[in-house]
Amino acid sequence: MTAALDPTTIAALLDAARDAATRAYAPYSHFPVGAAALLPDGRIVTGCNVENASYPLSICAERVAAAKVAELGERTIVAIAVTAPKMSPVTPCGGCRQVLNEFHPTDAPMPVILDAPDGPEFVTLDELLPRNFGRPVG
Repeated sequence: MTAALDPTTIAALLDAARDAATRAYAPYSHFPVGAAALLPDGRIVTGCNVENASYPLSICAERVAAAKVAELGERTIVAIAVTAPKMSPVTPCGGCRQVLNEFHPTDAPMPVILDAPDGPEFVTLDELLPRNFGRPVG
């Protein structure tokens, strides 16, 4: 964990992700997901999944959060928390892992905080997406 990820920040990220999941639009899968991304300045940006009857057009919570981060003009996500009330813990899908890689910090791993029944679980994006490609890291 980085210094930015003190217990208060971790709790705030998980709370924001849980709140975002309550706003998910999931009429087909009934599987709400919420994500909360931490920006370098401490702001938290959330996203929820948005489904569509044409299922490939659905958008995952992590990609919604990443799009909002980009819309704010930001290019780095320090950490991201992910929650799915019906399955715990849940990790970002492969596509979201690749999208998150575009916002990977250039000087540190990106922690992915998974909302788990016994408390938060921590993995890095590099662990979830080994041998990634795209935005230079390092």
